[in-house]
Amino acid sequence: MKRMKTLLGLLLCCCAGMLQAQVETIDLGARGKITLYLLGEWSVDYSTLGKTNTVSITPKQEGVNASCTLAFTFPEIDRLETKARLKSQVETDCFGLAEGSAERKAVARELAVRAGIGFACNFTDPELIGQPPKKGDYKVTTVGKVKLAPDVVIDVQILADGFKDEPYQQLLGAIEGMEFAPGRGR
Repeated sequence: MKRMKTLLGLLLCCCAGMLQAQVETIDLGARGKITLYLLGEWSVDYSTLGKTNTVSITPKQEGVNASCTLAFTFPEIDRLETKARLKSQVETDCFGLAEGSAERKAVARELAVRAGIGFACNFTDPELIGQPPKKGDYKVTTVGKVKLAPDVVIDVQILADGFKDEPYQQLLGAIEGMEFAPGRGR
């Protein structure tokens, strides 16, 4: 009986958390739809430039110093067909950023995404280590890619004050927890 009450309590907590999530649906036309679940208070803006759709996620609260950009691209040829190629591409893309970071090297780690496969590199700004937070100066950066389908790839960038900070974790959780529903005819 005690175990049943514990399980029921956990279930209620999970459901309450889901009810508080901000749900954003991104329509990719014939390619499908993406659903993002954002905990916390975030503004989501959409823009299109050429063949790239961009989603910018910024905090609604003034005291939060974090943001996320998702750039959706639709390659005609799948050059990232394996995990190894995707990881290698992320590390190559991050080479220049790594040189100016405290890490000095781009090491891609697999993201625990629900849909597709993803890798990202984490970087720390050496000039901001030990400094107090300042709006618009981000101490940490995560840059990577999530491949949802052969013709749907997301370039991801998260900027924040710390990898363990709540805003960073909320943004990373939204990326890792996103759902992808392929379009018709796939």
